Amino acid sequence: MTDLTKLPLVLVPCFSGAPWDTDAFPEWKDRIVITGQLPNAASMEEYADIVSGWTTGLSEYVLVGDSFGASVALVLAQRQPKGLRALIMSGGFAKADVSLYTRMRVVAGKILGQLGYPISIRFHMRSLGSRFDQAGTAAELRNLFLTHSDAKTFLNRGEIVLAADLRPGLPRVQVPTLILTPEDDRLIGPESARELVENIPGAEEKVLQGTGHLLRFTHESEYAGTVDQFLKAKSSVNSVAV
Repeated sequence: MTDLTKLPLVLVPCFSGAPWDTDAFPEWKDRIVITGQLPNAASMEEYADIVSGWTTGLSEYVLVGDSFGASVALVLAQRQPKGLRALIMSGGFAKADVSLYTRMRVVAGKILGQLGYPISIRFHMRSLGSRFDQAGTAAELRNLFLTHSDAKTFLNRGEIVLAADLRPGLPRVQVPTLILTPEDDRLIGPESARELVENIPGAEEKVLQGTGHLLRFTHESEYAGTVDQFLKAKSSVNSVAV
């Protein structure tokens, strides 16, 4: 049986579209790690097509998606690609359960346009924060958005998120799946994680205490360690089964 802890990791970016900072995860320095910039696309399916292209030439791999990237990874997993061996999602959703405030922010972004983009991002970062975040976290992540995205892409992704409903395809995910849930996620509520766990066959949830929606940026070692523990456990179970 394949040792899942040795497989390449395909890391799918968050809403900013920025590639993962692989240097922040020294635990994976000996692994093949693939990530990239997510350009603007017209739908979740098109985003999944982009990520699928990153897996070309890989006979086996693990998908790891964060936030918006988790849902993109979910779309790809629902296709049951031949080489996919495990799926990890943090802060993801099948159907966005967002507040009126978030919807109003999308409308405001349309009005403000590119000149008002920094203001839109500032309000967006407020919704991503949690009571556990340290001072300066929001400012650092705001720069990530400003560097790797623009108003048009940001608004387009917002509309895609509001329209997407991936719930019908959840039973099609047929690989070991881990849902990484922050303790205090003010953007994606606990109902979203529960929906994934209850409808993806065999899915498991791990709540990381003391974290918010930005856990990939604030608790890198714990994030990587939890992923590796899950993959190791699933490798052991499958080896015994064989």
